Amino acid sequence: MLTTTETKYYTPEEYLALEETSEVKNEYRQGEIIPMVGATTNHNQICLNFCRNFPLNINNQDYYTYMETVRLWLSDYSIYTYPDVMVIQGQPLYQGNSQSNVINPLIIVEVLSNSTQAYDRGDKFKFYRSLPTFQEYILIEQSSYSVERYYKQKDDQWLIDFVTGENA
Repeated sequence: MLTTTETKYYTPEEYLALEETSEVKNEYRQGEIIPMVGATTNHNQICLNFCRNFPLNINNQDYYTYMETVRLWLSDYSIYTYPDVMVIQGQPLYQGNSQSNVINPLIIVEVLSNSTQAYDRGDKFKFYRSLPTFQEYILIEQSSYSVERYYKQKDDQWLIDFVTGENA
């Protein structure tokens, strides 16, 4: 006899309630709860290095940097996710009453791994582009000296820069 596994769907409110007591981080994608894979020490160090080196004040404007534990709400796609690093210009704008759910990143950084790089480059980037404040997407390889920087132009077109090599 064949058995089927039915996918259980949750409301965003049910997800947030479960996430408050969860021992692991989970992403919420259109009703599904997806467990997030644990990060390596190299992954964590890359995130920390970015946060440590990003200036908090540029041209007298304040920037705030958040790493891995602040959720991003993507309302157009009904997704809660945890980017590796987010930079917000000025004060964060929140979704709902929680100061854990932001909606206004200017820059998002993802450290690539074998298990996430296709999603980070594809659908996740598409989802992020739905945010009006989002202007720059940085993908950092953790197994080689390689960075991809996507940046938004005034006509909503995106350009890309590649930086490779240890001395770049």
